[in-house]
Amino acid sequence: MYNLVVYHLRMPNAASQPRFRRPAMLDAGVAAYIPGGIDPARRAEMGHITAAIIMHQTRTSEDPEMVARLLNLVEDQGIDTLAEIWAYAEPDTLPGALWRLYSLQQTTRNDGERVAHWYKLGLPTAQVAGAVAGVVEPPTSTHLNRVIDEVLSGFFTGDLAVALERAAAYARVLVTGIAFDADAREVDDAALSSSMTKVAANLQLLAAQFDESAKLWRNGELL
Repeated sequence: MYNLVVYHLRMPNAASQPRFRRPAMLDAGVAAYIPGGIDPARRAEMGHITAAIIMHQTRTSEDPEMVARLLNLVEDQGIDTLAEIWAYAEPDTLPGALWRLYSLQQTTRNDGERVAHWYKLGLPTAQVAGAVAGVVEPPTSTHLNRVIDEVLSGFFTGDLAVALERAAAYARVLVTGIAFDADAREVDDAALSSSMTKVAANLQLLAAQFDESAKLWRNGELL
């Protein structure tokens, strides 16, 4: 439960990866680059190509359902499918940033009540970050799911740098809330407190990576 962020940020074990089906919601131009059982030598190139194609499709397509389908890509295809494509990408790349946004979305969706609890704890102290993220009042899990979907939608159709900065701010509010929660639990459950601290560290790293990616995008260097 507390290792959701850790799971989504770790590198998959290439030796144990199964063969995945191609994402059916993407057109043939994307699907052609997603074979089952990916050669590690092609992984980086494929990650860049698929992310670039998705960006081009969403910013030029007249299909109003495309972004909606992309928001549910993990549910449709499975987190391991996306990991096979993008998890090895460096954080300062387009596929790397996309993978990390999906990771944050899934952390919110999969443990919404706990994430909402952490956000409520962190928001009074991290009010500026909360305003940037777009959540300025104590949220429900439903509210946070809507916000993180808005952030991911912004990656596809809006100002990508703003979307990444909102994601960074969102993660920082969670970091603050987890820190308060871990401190409160430390005396009674040191192991649980330590696990939560590791999740907070991963989210802190994620926030820094989002900010760096936003800078690169504004400079035309996020590729």
